[in-house]
Amino acid sequence: MLKLKEGCYQDKTNSEKSLDFSVFEDAVSYNVKSKIFTVSFNNFEHSVRLLKGNCIEILNCARENSVDMVFADPPYFLSNGGITCHSGKMVSVNKGKWDKSKGIEENHKFSLEWLRACQRVLKPDGTHIIYSIGFAMQELGFKILNDIIWYKRNAPPNLSCRYFTHSTEIILWAAKNEKSRHYFNYNLMKELNKGKQMRNVWEISAPSSEEKKFGKHPTQKPEELLKRIIIASTKEGDLVLDPFCGSSTTGVAAIELNRKYVGIELEDEYLQLSKKRLENAIKTKEINTNFIKRIL
Repeated sequence: MLKLKEGCYQDKTNSEKSLDFSVFEDAVSYNVKSKIFTVSFNNFEHSVRLLKGNCIEILNCARENSVDMVFADPPYFLSNGGITCHSGKMVSVNKGKWDKSKGIEENHKFSLEWLRACQRVLKPDGTHIIYSIGFAMQELGFKILNDIIWYKRNAPPNLSCRYFTHSTEIILWAAKNEKSRHYFNYNLMKELNKGKQMRNVWEISAPSSEEKKFGKHPTQKPEELLKRIIIASTKEGDLVLDPFCGSSTTGVAAIELNRKYVGIELEDEYLQLSKKRLENAIKTKEINTNFIKRIL
């Protein structure tokens, strides 16, 4: 066993078979012998790994400068007892204990902690794509590259009729620091936009029913959105990390686009959903690959 820092140990025989991101097979926290995570899914052939645990603890024990891109969709802390519309029905906005606010100061402290943990594992020229945590990112020295507006074609109506209907989300694209030389697939983005420079307003529908056939996450993002984000800011073979992976839409997109993937999640319900989606994505990719080989 190789000791990396207090409370973090790495098993050199297992942790580096296919991922640049060191994923420690055994760890102790202070004087209590317990793993800081468990491996919920592991596919060496396709470089896909799903971990159960606290992302801050895991990332603080991971190798620095080992990840090409982080996509993070953290808790919004909006579970406040209100109502919203889903499939034409009035439903509660409460998503679970993980989404309940602990107050402005504690919420900001949490943002700083997990952002700092993500920042240390990013490669010097890596990028971080995230929803609306701009102030904390600036405090930590990230270089904000763009804000992207995701316009939802099929956003649910506002039931109270006292506000404009909410139909957008803000995505922040940032580099590790001011010295970073980030990767941007400009030509492909232009090609996808019919020969014109791609703008920072993306019109993409919410997840389809097909994307929810194994179950759904309350803040699930569409595969089309994640695919565009990944191909814009990474190359094939790059490692994509999602510290709040939920239903692993990031992983599904990464598999299809030939990227490595590490997802971290605390909730068993969503880990099980992620496993089903990742297994299906790998199976579909293998079927498509074999079909192409047969016809060539």
